[in-house]
Amino acid sequence: MSNLLIVTGGAPTTVINNSLVGALRQLKKSNFNGKIFAARFGTTGVLKEDFIDLTNITESQLSLLSNTPATAIGTSRFPLESEDYDKMATILNKHDIKYVLFNGGNGTMDTCGKLYKIVKDSGVCCVGIPKTIDNDIAESDHTPGFASCARYIACSVKETMQDVKSLPIHVCVIETMGRNVGWLTASSAIAGNNGGEMPDMILCPEIAFDQDAFLTKAEDLFRKKGGVTVVASEGLKDKNGKQVVKPIFTVGRATYFGDVSSFLANLVIEKLGIKARSEKPGIFQRCSMQYASAVDIKEAQLVGEEAVKAVLNNLGGIMIGIERVSTKPYVIKTTLFPIEKVMLTEKSLPENFLTKEKDNVTKEYIEWLAPLVGEMPEFISFLD
Repeated sequence: MSNLLIVTGGAPTTVINNSLVGALRQLKKSNFNGKIFAARFGTTGVLKEDFIDLTNITESQLSLLSNTPATAIGTSRFPLESEDYDKMATILNKHDIKYVLFNGGNGTMDTCGKLYKIVKDSGVCCVGIPKTIDNDIAESDHTPGFASCARYIACSVKETMQDVKSLPIHVCVIETMGRNVGWLTASSAIAGNNGGEMPDMILCPEIAFDQDAFLTKAEDLFRKKGGVTVVASEGLKDKNGKQVVKPIFTVGRATYFGDVSSFLANLVIEKLGIKARSEKPGIFQRCSMQYASAVDIKEAQLVGEEAVKAVLNNLGGIMIGIERVSTKPYVIKTTLFPIEKVMLTEKSLPENFLTKEKDNVTKEYIEWLAPLVGEMPEFISFLD
């Protein structure tokens, strides 16, 4: 029997290893008797023919893997040229690899689709396994990796708000990941569940940042309550679609900017003369296993399992997506999406999930998110 290759691309998530677990367990169930390879550090490993042999992985290793954040096989953001795809096709043929699973976000789905177009006539089958903390993959209701990161943000914001409330002397600005979409930033609103309060402002990249409006509201809130909590996306943009902070450097598709949280906190200090703090959890958001969502773990494994079923049935050129059947009770099913529908296509936060003022989220968004992140912690305060 021919061999199978698993490739990871882009930034890791808390539960990405669980998609690998799901795929490996399904291969065992399917009595797959070829070699099971993983590319060490993504497409870089493919081009170097640097493969990890996972054929004989044990159940004890799989159990440990399911509790390990990030990716145990490595990933990369290596920019590919057209000749790289031809080279990969040659390498797949050399190692008798007929089944390829790409686990990643929009860019990785683009790689999956482009490679499949080249190799499909030679009998090689490519299937995409979605992952991203940004939740910006098109078509799918949500994406494995998002729920755990959202839970981390929501719980951390809820805890921070308790601190700000107990010493109400400043504006606290918390920065979340999310270059172009505000799904993750908006998740902070669920801090209000289970007896809590929502952040005072939630600033998403879909809404143009108005500096004057921000400062006016920040000052008004500070005068009324003393402690103010703002959650802002790293990708905050102005009315012209430009980042509110200057870029530091660019590599491939990724441009790195200065800290939005520091920029906003400094604005408050300089323009209003009010004490302000900036907080940036950074990588903590996407690698905290302590805040992993049980739903996220389960669904990450599920899409891995379904990807193996699809690829072994020669259903190439597709991505495994998640379709929501019901929110109460929470029910989903997997769907096979044509890969061309998700290649480098971003899904923004829809209008109905944002309030009229555009600086917070609606009840509809919170209801949509709640089953993904699970129960929120409950706190008590005697200050009200």
